Amino acid sequence: MSYEAWILLTASLVGASCALVGTFLVLRKMAMLSDAISHSVLLGIVGAYFISQSLGSIYMLIGAGIVGLLTTLFVQLLSNRGVQSDAAIGVVFTFLFAVGVILLSLYGGNVHLDVDHALMGEITFIPWDTLEIGGIDLGPQAVWILGFVLMMNIILTALFYKEFKISAFDPEMALAIGIPVTFFHYLQMTMLSLTAVASFDSVGAILVVAMIIVPASTAYLLTDRLIHMLWLSVLIGVLSAFIGYYSASFLNVSISGAMASATGILFALAFLFSPTNGLLGKWLAKRNVRATVERG
Repeated sequence: MSYEAWILLTASLVGASCALVGTFLVLRKMAMLSDAISHSVLLGIVGAYFISQSLGSIYMLIGAGIVGLLTTLFVQLLSNRGVQSDAAIGVVFTFLFAVGVILLSLYGGNVHLDVDHALMGEITFIPWDTLEIGGIDLGPQAVWILGFVLMMNIILTALFYKEFKISAFDPEMALAIGIPVTFFHYLQMTMLSLTAVASFDSVGAILVVAMIIVPASTAYLLTDRLIHMLWLSVLIGVLSAFIGYYSASFLNVSISGAMASATGILFALAFLFSPTNGLLGKWLAKRNVRATVERG
């Protein structure tokens, strides 16, 4: 595959993986938890390096996964003690992210980890970091890792689709019929943590947050059916990757920044022109109702 194709494939895998997880977060009104985890996993990545003295992807996944779950636990703990959920998210993720930044600044000077890289990523380097087995070049490591995470998200979503759906729309009913809501909550948080860290090195925290929240929010404006929302979210995430890449190439700007901007542009279009939930659609519906009343 060409250099450009590897970058597009990597970004598309990020968009698809994040969109699947983000759909349920948006429905559960927990979208900003993705921002908390996407930033706080920096501490897990730094901690994994200090313990293992290796930048191997498996250590990064484990470290970030642990910190991602700790973030969820701390947010839940504060919320249960009376702290508003948005405030709890802000307190936890800023503290953990700040600790990660401090440790990175103090002890990480000799490795290719830095705060700018953590926030923006560098997807242009992805094709050069390849996986070799038996002397055979199998392509970029990021593609294999993101492919594995995407398959994991697809399998878990397919297996527990009913449980995820009921827990998202009516958690009280889910408890009443015996669904372990807490278990599925932390399962989704684990999926979120692994998705975030798998995407982290490729595209940075900013694009991870954008891909988790914005495609799902855009799809929410376009359909009222969950299965359609899942597919639309994935499609919008992949489309944003393509639009962002070619825009960045044309304008000579940050690829990750352009992809994040593309998600915002697609959301704005849906917000304005969605047939049922868009501003124009609502205005036309009100005008039709007014005209009907006046004729009657």
